[in-house]
Amino acid sequence: MSCTVPAAPAPPALKDLPKVADDLKTQLEGFKPSNLKNADTQEKVVLPSAEDVAAEKTEKALIEGIERFDTSKLKHTLTQEKNPLPDKEVIEQEKGQKNLISGIENFDNSKLKHAETLEKNPLPTKEIIDQEKSA
Repeated sequence: MSCTVPAAPAPPALKDLPKVADDLKTQLEGFKPSNLKNADTQEKVVLPSAEDVAAEKTEKALIEGIERFDTSKLKHTLTQEKNPLPDKEVIEQEKGQKNLISGIENFDNSKLKHAETLEKNPLPTKEIIDQEKSA
């Protein structure tokens, strides 16, 4: 049995190559590798630590446990409502309180009329008090 290696494709002809602008061509020809600066490469991808791997294994085991849980082992239970919704009367009372509060907060003072205060029940004078004490 003989093995044949396929022939490599022929390089493209000079006329088929893309044209390069003259100014770019002169820059490429005049390129000097000595003009390059040295750069330190920094590895951006950091491998996970042992704690990260352990945490991920624990999380995976927990998820698998949830997915494979046998619901036939559960007991049936009745749900009791501990916090019932308010009835219609309570809602109406609450609306009335909110309307009252909003009426007080949004009251327009400019609608008030000026009033003069008259004292209709004056305090007794010292002579009247002494007269009542002696009586």
